[in-house]
Amino acid sequence: MTLVGIVLGIGAFVAVLGITSSATGQISRQFTEIVATEVTVEDLTVADPNAERTAFPADADARVKAINGVRHAGTYWTIPASRVGGVTGLPLPGTQPDDTIPVVATSPGLPDAVRAHLDRGRLFDPVLDGRSERVAVLGAVVARQLGITRLDIRPIVMVNGMPMVVIGIVDRVDRHPELLAAVWVPRGTAERYWSGPADPGQPPRMIIDTRLGAAAVVAEQAPIALRPDVPSSLKATAPPDPRELRDRVDTELSALFLVLAAISLLVGAVGIANTTLVAVLERMPEIGLRRALGAQRRHVAAQFLAESTSLGIIGGLMAAGIGVAVVVGVAISQQWTPVLEPWTVVAAPVVGGLTGLVSGLYPAVRASRIEPVAALRH
Repeated sequence: MTLVGIVLGIGAFVAVLGITSSATGQISRQFTEIVATEVTVEDLTVADPNAERTAFPADADARVKAINGVRHAGTYWTIPASRVGGVTGLPLPGTQPDDTIPVVATSPGLPDAVRAHLDRGRLFDPVLDGRSERVAVLGAVVARQLGITRLDIRPIVMVNGMPMVVIGIVDRVDRHPELLAAVWVPRGTAERYWSGPADPGQPPRMIIDTRLGAAAVVAEQAPIALRPDVPSSLKATAPPDPRELRDRVDTELSALFLVLAAISLLVGAVGIANTTLVAVLERMPEIGLRRALGAQRRHVAAQFLAESTSLGIIGGLMAAGIGVAVVVGVAISQQWTPVLEPWTVVAAPVVGGLTGLVSGLYPAVRASRIEPVAALRH
């Protein structure tokens, strides 16, 4: 039981470092690709109260897709709640509109730009957008909230009293997950029925999905391609260095788990110190006999330090084995390649021994100060 704290603490160190290294190797490709291939273009004209329409032209998707390195592009903005009122699903008698469900105007290219995964139905196309059709696509969160799970019965949602036929349900997006909690309507429909200034707090944006390595160049060219007359009305943001961002996230997560492991190790050190101190009190006759036979204070101290250090080394060895097993087990369950630095395993018994040594200092000093006469009286 004395070794439990040491085993948990050092085992957690080994497991955290191993799992972090393994996970980093596996998530780096996806994380880097998602972050490094997204360019955001923001409309800066929303601050102008006289602006009735977004700065993005009607053919914004096509203009940006013509830039070399762009895979997909689409615009979206949240229609102010004061303009669309509430959203009602399956309008039965007595049903009240829900003002908390946002309505988002989207261009046909947005689903591909945010990498939307369709659960059922279909998405918008340029024909529906150009004809300002009263259709809607629901995010999975809104679909569950409104109780819409089937499309064969042609369900509708009422947006400010206007019926919108639900043609599709999106269950996942790789970018901007907040869109799953919104009702998507074609951009042309939004401009026809709910035109007006955008909400300054949620300006219209364009999401551009680029090829790897093209984001910086696309960010420079997108405002000019969209508005060659006033490119300053748009602000393009290129992604940060994905390696730096990834390393910072990894460092913060590792630091958090290592703090928890350090707390476990501290508990283990206190356990060894307590056990060694109790051993000193229980073995006072032994200590007195050794002192009477000629043992010096340093000999007694060395005995208890050796015992506590041995406990720490044994705990470190056990922890190293358990930590490696945890890393391999997690890697297998996640279909990862386990990655573990050799120094983490080698350092485990060393850290355990040092912990045991430090934990035994006070009990050893106390044992060395016991006088032979006082010890033999026990």
